[in-house]
Amino acid sequence: MTPVWIDLIYLLAAVLFISGLKGLTKPRTAVRGNQLGAIAMLLAVIATLLSQNFSISLILLGIVIGSGIGAVLATRVQMTEMPELVALFNGLGGAASVLVAGAFLVSVNRSLVASSEMTAAALSGLIGAVTFSGSFVAFGKLHGLKMIKDIRFNGQQMANFGLMLICLILGLLVVMHSSWASYYYWTMAIFALTLGYLMVISIGGADMPVVISLLNSFSGLAAAATGFALGNTVLIIAGSLVGASGLILTKIMCVAMNRSLGHVLFGVLQPSEATASADEVYVNVKSTSAEEVAMLLEVATKVAIIPGYGMAVAQAQHAVRDLTNQLLERDIDVNFGIHPVAGRMPGHMNVLLAEADIDYARLKEMDDINSEMDQVDIAIVLGANDVVNPEARTNPESPIAGMPIIDVDKARTVIVIKRSLSPGFAGIPNPLFSADNTLMFYGDGKDAIQAISKALDEG
Repeated sequence: MTPVWIDLIYLLAAVLFISGLKGLTKPRTAVRGNQLGAIAMLLAVIATLLSQNFSISLILLGIVIGSGIGAVLATRVQMTEMPELVALFNGLGGAASVLVAGAFLVSVNRSLVASSEMTAAALSGLIGAVTFSGSFVAFGKLHGLKMIKDIRFNGQQMANFGLMLICLILGLLVVMHSSWASYYYWTMAIFALTLGYLMVISIGGADMPVVISLLNSFSGLAAAATGFALGNTVLIIAGSLVGASGLILTKIMCVAMNRSLGHVLFGVLQPSEATASADEVYVNVKSTSAEEVAMLLEVATKVAIIPGYGMAVAQAQHAVRDLTNQLLERDIDVNFGIHPVAGRMPGHMNVLLAEADIDYARLKEMDDINSEMDQVDIAIVLGANDVVNPEARTNPESPIAGMPIIDVDKARTVIVIKRSLSPGFAGIPNPLFSADNTLMFYGDGKDAIQAISKALDEG
C-alpha cells in the first residue's frame, strides 16, 4: 500500500480516537465512544502492518493470544474488579513501550539515528518502566494481595529522588553514547522499575483514583514517546490524547480531594491533635433496623443514595437498583450523589450503577446533589465515609479540611449502612454517624439493602 493511503488511514484513526474520547465524557455516549476507539486502534494496527514487512505468522499468533486473553478478561472480570483491570492494562501499556523502544535501539544503526529519536526512546523506557511496576503495585493493592503491603522508611523520598536522578543520567547516556545505548537503556529500565514500585507502594488505597489516572497518563506519554522514536504519527496522537486526558483527570481528582498531586505521591494523611477521639465522637450513635428504615421510606417523597467503596465490595449495586425501582413505583423521587473520588478509580460508582441498569439521569455529580440536599427526606449512605464527613467543612484542623464532600448531614434523615464505626482512609472518626438526624444500620451493604427491600414489600 502506498504511503499516501497509509497516512489517510492514520488520519481516519486519529479522528476516530478524538471522537471516541469525546464520547467517553458522557455516560449515554460512553459505549459508542469506546467502540470508536476500538475501531480506531484496529485501523491503526492494520495500517502499520501494511506499511512494514512483518512476519505475518508471528503477528497472527500475537493477535490470537491477545484476543483470547482479552475475551477471557471481558467475560469473567466482575464490574467491581474493574479498577484492578484498568491498573493492569496501564501496566501492560507501559511494558509494551519499554519493549518496543528497546527493540528500536537494537534494530537500528544507532550512529545514524537522530538524538531526538534517541531521547524519545529513552523517555519511553523510563516512563514505561515506572508505569509498569507502579501499575502492578496498584493492582496488588486493589486486589488485596497479601504480598503487597505499604512500605515506608526514613529517607524514602530521598531514595526516590536518587533513583530518578540515576534514571535521568542513564537516559542521557543512552542519547550520548550510541555504542553502549542498549546497555544503558536496560540498566535505566531496571532502576525505573524500582522507582515505580517505591513510588506507589507507600500510597494508601483511598488515593488509588488519583494514582490510576496518573499511571494511565504515564502509559499514554510513554506511547507518545515511542511514536516519536519510531516516527509513527498515529501512536503519537493516541499517546498524547491518553496522556493529556489522564493528566486532566488527575487534576480533577486532586481538586476533589483538596490535595496536591505531590501530597498524594509523597504525603500521608495523619490525624491532628485537634481531631477528637472515636470514644468522644460516637457517644450518641443510634442504630436502626430494616423495618424502621422501611417505615421512614414509606412516608418519604425524596431520597438520595450516596454510594461508596463499600457498595463495590459488597457488590450491592443490583440490590440498590431493586430498591430504587421499589421506591419509584411508590412515586418517591430517587437520585444518586456521586463523589468524584468515591471508589477505587475515576467513575467507579458510575460504572457499577450503570452496569446495574440504573437510569443515567439519576446519577448526579456532587455539586448538583448538594444543591438539593436540604430538600431530601432520607439520604442513604452506602459504604462511604470520608466523602461525607462534615469535618472537612467544619474543622479547619482536620486532615481532610477543605475537601469537597457530599453534604448528607443537611438531609432530614440520614441512614448510614456500614459494617462498623471503623474510620475511613483519613483515620479519623466521622461526626455524621452520631448526628441527631443519623441512624446507623450495621451490616453488609448488599444484605442490608435487600433486608430494607423485603421490609418495604411486607409493609
